[in-house]
Amino acid sequence: MPVMAVKKGSLKMRLHYLQHVPFENPGSILVWAKENGYVITDTKFYHNEALPKQEEFDWLVIMGGPMNVYEDKKYPWLVREKIFIKEAIEAGKVIIGLCLGGQLIAEVIGGKVTQNPYKEIGWFPVRLSEEARRSPLFSFFPEQPVVFEWHGDTFSHLPEAAGLIAKNDACAHQAFRYRDRVFGFQYHLENTLPIIKGLVDNCREELIPDTYVQTEEELLSHTEYMEQDNKWMNQFLTQLEKMYREGAL
Repeated sequence: MPVMAVKKGSLKMRLHYLQHVPFENPGSILVWAKENGYVITDTKFYHNEALPKQEEFDWLVIMGGPMNVYEDKKYPWLVREKIFIKEAIEAGKVIIGLCLGGQLIAEVIGGKVTQNPYKEIGWFPVRLSEEARRSPLFSFFPEQPVVFEWHGDTFSHLPEAAGLIAKNDACAHQAFRYRDRVFGFQYHLENTLPIIKGLVDNCREELIPDTYVQTEEELLSHTEYMEQDNKWMNQFLTQLEKMYREGAL
């Protein structure tokens, strides 16, 4: 559902984000949105807040969290969140799902979310597909960017309409694109140091030594990776906005 091209600055963009736990917010995405004059609103499910109407926002960011997409009984708000995401996709919104957010998108579009063969926690490289690297949205990424991971589940099956963006040895589906405007990422490019510290403080019990599980010290010591990831996220969002305003999505 393409939009009419508009001149930059002629339309006040509105970004809404869905947050599942207090310690995982959109991080560098919020910095970028504020710097670019976006109207920012949010729904905090841990406070049982209401969702907006579809006509009240343009972009949707869906955050991560320690819960699983199939834990509807434990987290009843997951039911209305999935309905809301489906409606946003059908309404042609730009949607970015991060970790749990990407998994929720995958389930809504007909994919499957299951336990990954490995728990993946730490800084690891992913391999971008050739198709993704030809896209203006990802062409500035190196072939194997180092990203931040914290997940046990993953979108293990994706529908044919979802194009694979990245993978690695630990997880076959690291990121995907659906209907041009919808993006699901298993990894995090948006995390800031306070977010990573929050993850460690609140989910420390998951740091059981394994093939793809790094130590607390390793998670917190690589600020150079975090800063580079934030720059890539900034470039991705800037190009995404440009294509959105030009009607190229």
